[in-house]
Amino acid sequence: DNFLLSAFPAQGDEDDDDKIVGGYTCSPHSVPYQVSLNSGYHFCGGSLININMYLSLCFLRVQVRLGEHSLTLNDGSEQYINSIKVIRHPSYNSNMLDNDIMLIKLSTPATLNSKVQAVALPTSCVAAGTQCLVSGWGNTASSGCDYPDRLQCLKAPVLSTSQCTKAYPGKITNNMFCMGFLEGGKDSCQGDSGGPVVCQGKLQGVVSWGIGCAQKGYPGVYTKVCMYVSWINNVIKSN
Repeated sequence: DNFLLSAFPAQGDEDDDDKIVGGYTCSPHSVPYQVSLNSGYHFCGGSLININMYLSLCFLRVQVRLGEHSLTLNDGSEQYINSIKVIRHPSYNSNMLDNDIMLIKLSTPATLNSKVQAVALPTSCVAAGTQCLVSGWGNTASSGCDYPDRLQCLKAPVLSTSQCTKAYPGKITNNMFCMGFLEGGKDSCQGDSGGPVVCQGKLQGVVSWGIGCAQKGYPGVYTKVCMYVSWINNVIKSN
């Protein structure tokens, strides 16, 4: 079935890690599973996990845009499909941002081609030190606002659980991981929320939260997709 995966936009000072800071413009259509959620403007990311569904954190009923690179330039590869159903995780906790994950069903199936592809779910969790790719159209400025037109990419390492809990004492659950650079300067940010973290070809993370963007000592925090594979598969089966 036609599903997409996302996450819920965070509130408060745990800023919705919604943009890429310190990254680079992705090669066009090199991230074919990347979804843009649009309500007159891009506000959130997602990951296409099959022709009917995507994974995200953003639960507004919106237009789902697939096959995008430039948000303003139409190159003929785009598919615009409405979302019709949102399945948020039943144990989502808005205070802790735990279980920050949701599936969104498309009104009509996506057409898969070289520029629109589903991303594979993981069969195991990702090890610390693994280099992964995070992508999005979020803010590219660690202070102030600079929203890009073209999709931004960043390669970053998964941090150890101890590094993660040290950065955010009492805030990291088993369903989260940190990724990025403790020295700061490179991170996801506002506008990237709900978007993909792909490691060795598997969707391992969803952009969830952080304190600021690219701040020293505060890496990005991501929903750990490997903890939800059976839930995702059950939702797909029953929808």
